[in-house]
Formats: sequence, structure tokens, C-alpha cells
Amino acid sequence: MEIFIEPIGKLINEFSKLPGVGKKTAQRYAYRVISMTDEEVNAFAAALVGVKKRVRFCKVCGNFTESEVCGICKTRDPAVICVVKEPKDVIALEKLHEFKGVYHVLHGVIDPMNGISPNDIKVKELLARVGEGNVKEVIMATNPDVEGEATAMYIAKLLKPLGITVTRLSRGIPIGSELEYTDEVTLSRAFIERKEI
Repeated sequence: MEIFIEPIGKLINEFSKLPGVGKKTAQRYAYRVISMTDEEVNAFAAALVGVKKRVRFCKVCGNFTESEVCGICKTRDPAVICVVKEPKDVIALEKLHEFKGVYHVLHGVIDPMNGISPNDIKVKELLARVGEGNVKEVIMATNPDVEGEATAMYIAKLLKPLGITVTRLSRGIPIGSELEYTDEVTLSRAFIERKEI
């Protein structure tokens, strides 16, 4: 016998597909939706559909944007590129108001244990940007875990022969942590005190 009637069960199932959302949280979300007004539900549904239709990846850096090229790539100095794992890392760094260059989103890191090689992330695109000739420094801001460190070292080895300065955020960020969860003071200090690799 079903515990939930079909529409509630389907909604709980969909919410539970989100990362970090277990069955109990999914149930709370479903009950909240049921208690919403029609206008609130329509606005929620429109936001979901809208984000899927309007958000894309910037053709230059790979960050989220509504246009072909994001606002950061259009207005910032392309001589310094900060390399991050995911678009959410751009947001974490932008909160600092320290960095005036552009970003490059890898959309992953090298992780041989899970079958992710350099060809599975946006390394070739980074090399193409650097190959255009106006890049002076590449800042490696991947997470300070095994995969992030391996990715930073791999990219540094590719860029060094091109005469590009490659730096790494300093060690104020704990090993194994993620940028999006690092407090702004620690992240700001790590950014300012970055070291050449």
C-alpha cells in the first residue's frame, strides 16, 4: 500500500533527486508546495522553467550567463585568468571584491578514480585562451583536495613552457574543503597571498 497519494509521492521523489535532499527534507518541501497559493506555485514553476530556458554557459569562460558572453568576460581585464572547478566557485570569489580579472570554469577536476581525465574537463579551452597571447597570469583556484591539487599541477605543467606565471591560492584554505563553504576572510587572504607554482 502507498503511503503517499500519487501526486505527493511524485513530488517527493523529484525533490529527493536534488543533491543533499533526503526523503524527510523532500517531504517537507512537498508539504510546503501543497500549502502554497496558486500564484506562489506558478511563480516557483516559472522560475524552474525560466532558469532552464535562459541560463547557458559563457562561450569564453564557461560560467553561467543569459547571453553568449558573460558580463565578467565583457568588462574585465583578460590578462589574469582565475581557474575554478565550477560556476559556484566564481560566486564565492566574486563576493570578495578582490579579483579584477576573468575566470575559466573547468566543469570538473582530474579524477582518475572516477574516470575523469583532462579531456573530460575544459583544459583545451583554457590553453586556447592562453594561446591568444594576452594572458600574463593564471591563478589556480581549484579546491585544496587531492583532485584539485592534481588538476592545478597538471595545468601548471602545461602553461609553464608558454612563459605564463601560474599561481595557486595560499594555504589558508583547509585541505579537503570546498571554496563555496570557505569564509570570506580566509578566502580573501588566500587569494591575496597566492603563490607561484
